[in-house]
Amino acid sequence: MTLIQTYRSLTCIPLGAGTLLSILLLTLTSPSSAETKPASTRQPVLIDAIAVVVNTDVITLKEIEERLRLVEQRLKRQNIQLPAREVLQKQLLERMIVNRAQMQLARETGIRIDDLLLDRAVARIAEQNKLTVQGFRDQLEGDGLSFARFREEVREEITLQRLREREVDNKIQITDAEVDNFLAAAAGNAEGAQSEINIAQILVRVPEKATPEQIAERRKRADQALAQLSSGVEFAKVAASFSDAGDAMSGGELGWRSASRLPQLFMDATEKIKDGEVAPLVRSANGFHILKVIGRRSASMVKTGPGAVVQQTLARHILIKVNQIVSATEARRKLVELKERLDNKAAKFEELARLYSNDGSASKGGDLGWIYPGDTVPEFERAMNSLQPGDVSGPVESPFGYHLIEVIERKSEEISRERQRLIARQALREQKLEESYEDWLRQLRDRAYVEYRLDDINRP
Repeated sequence: MTLIQTYRSLTCIPLGAGTLLSILLLTLTSPSSAETKPASTRQPVLIDAIAVVVNTDVITLKEIEERLRLVEQRLKRQNIQLPAREVLQKQLLERMIVNRAQMQLARETGIRIDDLLLDRAVARIAEQNKLTVQGFRDQLEGDGLSFARFREEVREEITLQRLREREVDNKIQITDAEVDNFLAAAAGNAEGAQSEINIAQILVRVPEKATPEQIAERRKRADQALAQLSSGVEFAKVAASFSDAGDAMSGGELGWRSASRLPQLFMDATEKIKDGEVAPLVRSANGFHILKVIGRRSASMVKTGPGAVVQQTLARHILIKVNQIVSATEARRKLVELKERLDNKAAKFEELARLYSNDGSASKGGDLGWIYPGDTVPEFERAMNSLQPGDVSGPVESPFGYHLIEVIERKSEEISRERQRLIARQALREQKLEESYEDWLRQLRDRAYVEYRLDDINRP
């Protein structure tokens, strides 16, 4: 997108602070008023203008307004109290700047999401909402949202995920010494390894090589967020108003994670506080963190250390993938038919797997071998764990498509040393992921050239 394509301002009418975004960007003057005024007295109306330049790209007022409306609707659907509109706009604009810098890097380095992959992703979202694609489109447009714009949002999310995998996830290194230390610590903390915690965070990011004045200003902002929480404002609203983390617009929740898969800094800060409480301010290399414990629960985790025993499951499956030809509805219907044949003893599981399964295990009758906890995606593992040996599930949805799962046998045995080290390496990798990603985003934002073109745009 060029500056000429996006700069469609018809005038440079001087406007006061806070008024520009209130203009109806999608309409001109009404026909009736235009007809009653002489041509010499008609005033041109602003349709759109460049708000911010980000490197070689731009963000327009129209884009900000469209994204703001979309975010407001999402927050309402999540029952998150909306911050003041100017506060939300400021937060959103900063996020748009960071996303625009990422999208430029993705384009420059050859990441492309074609229409076929995008169509599949949109179809999957529609299915998750129990709608056809057309029904989903009608619902969006009924809410005043552009379906074309929604598609581009999905394309952007997929692109950013691919970029993160390449620039951050795939570059994380775990040393043998780190694995040794993790195993030693886990052996002396078996109880902690058996729990999960759900934490919500507000991150006030500090620029790389920040001056003392910048650090003090960011600390002041974090203190303001803490003050609002202390006065009773709900955490999700404060996160939407203050947080620089990617999950700010969804309440800041990190989701259920084992203690071993969170930064040690977070675990130390929340160790002595109760569920529902907010920890004292925490400083990391990326900035200031405000952490709230949503809840804790026991979990079936893989133990580590000498003599550790784990339950394994021997299972097989039939996978029907969802694509342009096969919809989610058709995939489920096909698996229901196959399940009826199995229930009626009209066919054997392995025969149907060879005929219908869409993955590499089909030639082996769907056999997946002995599965350890954590080897499969959570949706598959939860369904598999609910089955008794000899049981066959109904259709189970996962990111790969829809499955029928049969549990053949279970056993418990001591984990090999190699397996323990693999588990430890995976846990250490997850510990580093979020912090590494936030650090990468901070560096990308600090390197970006950003120019604000309008005085009434909120700046960080």
